[in-house]
Amino acid sequence: MTLTLEERLTTWEKTDLAQSVERAPERPEALAHQRLFTPLDAGAQPADADVQAWYLEQLGFPGQYPFTRGVQPTMYRSRFWTMRQYAGYGTAAEANERFRYLLGQGQTGLSVAFDLATQIGYDSDDPRAAGEVGQAGVAIDSLADMESLLDGIPLDRVSISMTINAPASVLLAMVIATGEKRGVPASKLTGTIQNDILKEYVARGTYIYPPEPSVRLAADTIAYCARSVPKWNAISVSGYHIRDAGSTAAQEMAFAIANALTYMDAVLARGIDIDEFAPRISWIFNTQNDFFGEAAKYRALRRLWATILKEEYGARRAASMMLRTHIQTGGATLTAQQPLNNIARAGFQALASVLGGIQSMALSCYDEALALPTEEAQATALRTQQIIAHEIGVTEVIDPLAGSYYVEALTDRLEAEARTLIDQVKAMGGAVKAIESGWMQQQIADSAWQKQQAVESGEVIIVGVNKYQAPGEQRPVGIFRPDPETYRVQNERLAQVRGRRDPAAVDQALAALREVAAAPADPARNLMPPILDAVRAYATLGEICGLLREVWGEYQPPTVI
Repeated sequence: MTLTLEERLTTWEKTDLAQSVERAPERPEALAHQRLFTPLDAGAQPADADVQAWYLEQLGFPGQYPFTRGVQPTMYRSRFWTMRQYAGYGTAAEANERFRYLLGQGQTGLSVAFDLATQIGYDSDDPRAAGEVGQAGVAIDSLADMESLLDGIPLDRVSISMTINAPASVLLAMVIATGEKRGVPASKLTGTIQNDILKEYVARGTYIYPPEPSVRLAADTIAYCARSVPKWNAISVSGYHIRDAGSTAAQEMAFAIANALTYMDAVLARGIDIDEFAPRISWIFNTQNDFFGEAAKYRALRRLWATILKEEYGARRAASMMLRTHIQTGGATLTAQQPLNNIARAGFQALASVLGGIQSMALSCYDEALALPTEEAQATALRTQQIIAHEIGVTEVIDPLAGSYYVEALTDRLEAEARTLIDQVKAMGGAVKAIESGWMQQQIADSAWQKQQAVESGEVIIVGVNKYQAPGEQRPVGIFRPDPETYRVQNERLAQVRGRRDPAAVDQALAALREVAAAPADPARNLMPPILDAVRAYATLGEICGLLREVWGEYQPPTVI
C-alpha cells in the first residue's frame, strides 16, 4: 500500500525528525515558526495524486533521500552552517594571529590559504619560490611551520579546512603529526583537504604530477583517512575553481561530479567499500550572481549525487548519498572598480547559498580584487553571515523556496543539463581522458569567452564596470601588504629546522617513500604512512614533493585555444 504525503510526513516527524531533535534541539527562536511546508500547506488534496507523487519522488523530506530539501532533518533550526573566512598570509606565526582574531570574532572553523610555493610543492628557499613566499597565503615548509600555524588552536574542537591540492597529503600529514605532539589522536581531528587535483588541470593550474599518479595519491589519502582519520574529509571536490574559470553552473556541477566519480572508482579499486569512504567526501562550490539559479543549483546537486550513489554505486548508507558542501562566494564576480559594491554582491550570493541549503560558507571579501583582505574586510564578511543567520528570518524555515514553480523548474533543468555533460564525460572514458584530450578545458574556455563577450558588449551589466561608472573615483579601501621581511624570516626558520633535525632519519624516511612511490599502485602499500613518517622526521615539503617529481615526472598540459 502506497502511503499518502500526509502519512509520509507524519512518519518523518515521528522518526528522522524526532531523532534529530533529540540529538540537536532546535533554537528557541525557531520554534515560533512552522519548520516545513509541503503541497499540503498550499491546499493539495488526497485526490491530487500526481502532485503528491511528484513531491515524494523529487523533493521528499529533509534528511531523507534524495535530499533535495537538505541533508539534515532540521537544517539551520538546530545549528547554522559553519562560518569560515579564507585566510592565511606571511609566516605561520603571522597567519596564526589572524586565525585567533577570526575565532575571537565568532568564526567557527578555519579555512587556510597557502602561498603559491606551498601549493606547488616548493620550499621557501627554492629559487622558483622567490617573490611568492607568504604573498597569496601562508608559507608552510615543514612540520615546524604547521606547529606554529596551529599554536593555541584546539584541534579537537575546531575544524580545519585547507585549500591545498597536489601536496594535500603532505599538509594533512603535518596536521596529524601536530595533533600527535599535542596529544590529539588522528581519530579526533576534524577538517577537510581539498585534494581535488583533477580540477587543477582544467581550471587552476597548481598541479605537479601527471593525472594518473596524482589520482593514485588522492585515492591513497582517501583510503587512509577512511580507516585512520575517520572524522576528516579526505577530499573536497571543487566546482568552485571550475566556475571561477568561466564555466556555466551546469558545467561546474557536471565536471566536479565527473571528477569525483574518478576518485571513487580509484578508492573502490583499493578494496574500500563505498559506504566506508563516501560519507567523508565533501565539496566546495562557487555561488555567483544568478540568485535563484544558485539556490536551485545546490538542491539539484544533492538530488543528482544521491541518485548516482544509490543507483549506480549501490550505496546503502544515507550518509554516503548526502552531498555536503562548503561554498565560497564568487571570486570572479568581485570588481576592483567601486569595491564596496562587492559587499552587496557577496551578501546576495551568501543568502542564495543559505536558501540552497549549504553546510559551510566563506565570503570573498570586498577588497580581494585588489589585494589580500584586510581584517576589516574579513570581519565585514563574517558579520554578513551572522546577519543572515540571526536577523532576516531565513533560517527558521527549512528550504523555503521549495514549491516555487520557478525554482523547481531551475532545479530540474540544472540537474538534466549536468547529467547530460556527465554522460558525455563517461562516453570519453572518464574525467582523466576528458582532461588529457583538452575537451573539458575547452568547454570551460568557450563558456568564459561567451561570458566576457556579453560583458564587453553591454549585454550583461556589471555595476561600476560597464555601467554606472564614477569617473575619477577613489577606491576607499585600505590595501593589505604582507611584510616584505617574510621571505628572509621564513628562510632563516627553514635553515634552523634543517640544522636541528636528524639527517639520517630524514634520508631513511625519504628512501622508504621513494620505494613505495616507484612501485605500481598497491592497496597494501598506501603512500600516506611513508609520507607521515617523512613529515615526523621534519623532511620538508619541497623534499617530499621533489622526490615524487623525480619518480613520477611533471605534467605538461595540452594546448587549449
